[in-house]
Amino acid sequence: MARAFSYLLITFSFFTVVSLAQSSPSASLLLPPPHAGSLPAMLLPLFLSPPNASRTSSGPRRLLQRSNARMGLYDDLLLRGYYTTRLWIGTPPQRFALIVDTGSTVTYVPCSSCQQCGTHQDPKFQPELSSTYQPVKCNLDCNCDNEKVQCVYERQYAEMSSSSGVLGEDVVSFGSLSNLEPQRAVFGCENEETGDLFSQRADGIMGLGRGDLSLVDQLVDKGVVSDSFSLCYGGMDVGGGAMVLGGISPPTDMVFTDSDPFRDGNSPYYNIDLKNIHVAGKPLLLNPRVFDGKHGTVLDSGTTYAYLPEEVFLAFKDAIMKELHSLQKIRGPDPNYNDICFSGAGSDVLELSKTFPAVDMVFSNGQKLSLSPENYLFRHSKEHGAYCLGVFQNGKDPTTLLGGIVVRNTLVTYDREHSKIGFWKTNCSELWERLHKSGAPPPMPSAPNGKNSTAEIPPTLAPTKAPHYVLPGELQIGEITFDIIFNVSYSDLEHHITELAKFIADDLEVNPSQVHLLNFTPNGNDSLIRWAIFPADSSNYISNATAMNMIARFAEHQVELPGTFGSYKLVRWSIEPLAKRTWWQQNYPIVLIAIIGTLLIGLSASGMWFIYRNRQQKLTAYKPVNAAVPEQELQPI
Repeated sequence: MARAFSYLLITFSFFTVVSLAQSSPSASLLLPPPHAGSLPAMLLPLFLSPPNASRTSSGPRRLLQRSNARMGLYDDLLLRGYYTTRLWIGTPPQRFALIVDTGSTVTYVPCSSCQQCGTHQDPKFQPELSSTYQPVKCNLDCNCDNEKVQCVYERQYAEMSSSSGVLGEDVVSFGSLSNLEPQRAVFGCENEETGDLFSQRADGIMGLGRGDLSLVDQLVDKGVVSDSFSLCYGGMDVGGGAMVLGGISPPTDMVFTDSDPFRDGNSPYYNIDLKNIHVAGKPLLLNPRVFDGKHGTVLDSGTTYAYLPEEVFLAFKDAIMKELHSLQKIRGPDPNYNDICFSGAGSDVLELSKTFPAVDMVFSNGQKLSLSPENYLFRHSKEHGAYCLGVFQNGKDPTTLLGGIVVRNTLVTYDREHSKIGFWKTNCSELWERLHKSGAPPPMPSAPNGKNSTAEIPPTLAPTKAPHYVLPGELQIGEITFDIIFNVSYSDLEHHITELAKFIADDLEVNPSQVHLLNFTPNGNDSLIRWAIFPADSSNYISNATAMNMIARFAEHQVELPGTFGSYKLVRWSIEPLAKRTWWQQNYPIVLIAIIGTLLIGLSASGMWFIYRNRQQKLTAYKPVNAAVPEQELQPI
């Protein structure tokens, strides 16, 4: 595939997406990121929406209760080209990994009936297995299938990939991090995928743009969340992150800029009011109106890098290079592309600010968003300690498009109710602790004594720093035990234990056979369950790193489960080092092989001796025809 942004990054793409009330076009452009070996990045094709396409014309929303859905982000923006979150659809819930995309207004997953869908991370959605699924029936406000029975949708992408299917409605659950109850929502059930949508690992798309089919709009229309959501992407080499559907209390030092939803005629996308860029404290010599060309400055979670108008890009590149006196300019990782790369900066991300200049984005209200080097650089994939600019020229298009690299380790709040977007620099791996929002805080484990390592989790406020789950030395772990309280009654949970164990195994990325139920008892109105995780059949032990990751995921509520299992709290964990084996346990395979080998050698020797003896007997008994025979004395008759 050609490097599309070098020709035309922002393209017009008209097609129909159908809702219960009205049509709302939306799309995301899948393009390859500018370094070798990476999967396609999701880039946003901007176009004018019809005047009736936006929910903003429907008037203010009625807020019944203030709640939010806290969800984890997975994958890596530069490695895969996108971030995903987990969503559960149906009753019983079916899990999906969906790309978080503020440039899309429809959420869709592959349908079990799809014969032209690729192989993705999770099984296809099976409507027939969900007791709460309902098709969206054909009506005057939607496009219908050929039989005039069901509403359909279609999405087409500039690089020739597409998605189409039917619209359905079902219960959507947001995981155990969320205090938002499962909600009914309309989504797309794919019957056909082509291009990159067919080959990507993620199951589908979670649409967060403005529009009636957007998941955010549907939740806001129901009055269950405020008209806001937030995303927080992990930093360089970290990946993952967090998201919140609904409002949060913004930090006092959060930087805000206006976001005009009516700029392009009720646009489904999110723009910001950027006026200048400073490099090393010095402003670029540009007319502020250069950031307002065509579609202005757009912020999109599905785009990997930043793309600037030609005039801005050239000024930015020159300003950066003037500050890099000690580095050597080198070729990029892919000779097909003219990436701007530098060597000699070292591998420690925290030290990059000593070599690369600070960059500030200046908004019309005078506020500044300071960018670290990780917000405009990506690692050179073939040379240690080398980095490349993650900022590119947007062809001849005057639109400014800012992708996820710009907001790494930044909490971005899309305050749609007040038409503004906020930025807060933070470590996204510590987001819950830094916002002091964690209802069940992670533990600081005590030092282990003796055979087991154990930690109790007290009901205290969350620490301001992320906890570290330090295990003694490099243990070979034979068993990890977790005591977990689920706020679901014993009677409601006892028939779903096997299902719960499978969800836990899927989230921890282990085989279900490794997850064992040790004890299950009532705990008032809750349930107390003791689980054990054992090594895989192909491995003799669990490594320290794997064990610490599992403990941290439970303790920090990063294990996401369907809302039907309620919330959970880790009250105790322990590890069991791999038991010391006896001489016989350690060496019995070798002894067994030696015995078998000895037996085989003995049998072979015996067989060869038998054959040799048999041959000798035959040679002794053989006499030639003309051989002399001793005369025999005739006996009288």
